[in-house]
Amino acid sequence: MDIKLISFINREEMIESLSTILSDQNRILMEYSPSNLLPRVSKVDAGTIELVKQFGVEIIPSGNIIQYATQRWTIQQLQSHREAAESLTSIVHDTFTHIADNLPLSIKEHEISDYILYKADEKSLLMPDGPVVAINEHSSDPHFHPTIENSKTVRIGDWILIDLWARVSGNDTMFADITWTGFVGDDIPDPYLKIFKIVVGARDKALSSIDTAFKLNTAIAGWEVDKVARDYISQSGYGEFFRHRLGHSLGHDAHGNAVNLDNWETTDTRPLIPGIAITIEPGIYLPKFGVRSEIDVYLSEDGPEVTTTPQTQVVLIN
Repeated sequence: MDIKLISFINREEMIESLSTILSDQNRILMEYSPSNLLPRVSKVDAGTIELVKQFGVEIIPSGNIIQYATQRWTIQQLQSHREAAESLTSIVHDTFTHIADNLPLSIKEHEISDYILYKADEKSLLMPDGPVVAINEHSSDPHFHPTIENSKTVRIGDWILIDLWARVSGNDTMFADITWTGFVGDDIPDPYLKIFKIVVGARDKALSSIDTAFKLNTAIAGWEVDKVARDYISQSGYGEFFRHRLGHSLGHDAHGNAVNLDNWETTDTRPLIPGIAITIEPGIYLPKFGVRSEIDVYLSEDGPEVTTTPQTQVVLIN
């Protein structure tokens, strides 16, 4: 597509150029979101919107076009995501084993994080930030970052949440992003199992809603999928403890520019379309511990495909 660049040296010339460009247009797309429902899409300032409207055109939000035109993956990009997903799954299991092996010697959260970063480097993964390694009440903070100063030492009876995200090296590779949980000991207490079961149930309900929509060839928006999981958790009695959106778009950045599963931080009205990828990661964060279960999903023409291994049982670390 040819792009014509029009230059101007003062405001009068700018207005004249806009008038010429828009004279035969009824509608135009712009990067704005009504009521700023989607801040990531809303890039045009209010004054520019007012100016353009003066020329009698209808401004259409461009969020749907952005994801269709720029966020759908190629086969090569999907393959790079699969490679990252496989490596992350291997790393998280190696990490639980590493924790068990080091229990007699004492190991802290930041040391576990360093181990994950070492394994990522070993596998030539790009991990620009993170990971989250959180014990007990630290796992109630969805974005906990362990440091030397704030790290807890792993003990028998501890609950551990690990969230890690990365992509393989290269200029056009896509992220994978997973969260797993484990318990240090031989027998998992009922409170942990109860919350884990609810979180996994919400995750799977959300996935099922997407699958059903694709099978029926009906559109489903990001906010609607969020609502499915949020309603499930609320009906289980823990709605107030689910304090973030259900999931985000995946891309060359960990958080891409396609639809998010969100009816909490924003209201994402964009539909889920083939060619993009998302995370599904419900969580319940209680004062003493938090549970999150995160999977990645690629949306093909035939429907959702889970590209990461879903956790179905709490990992026993002993």
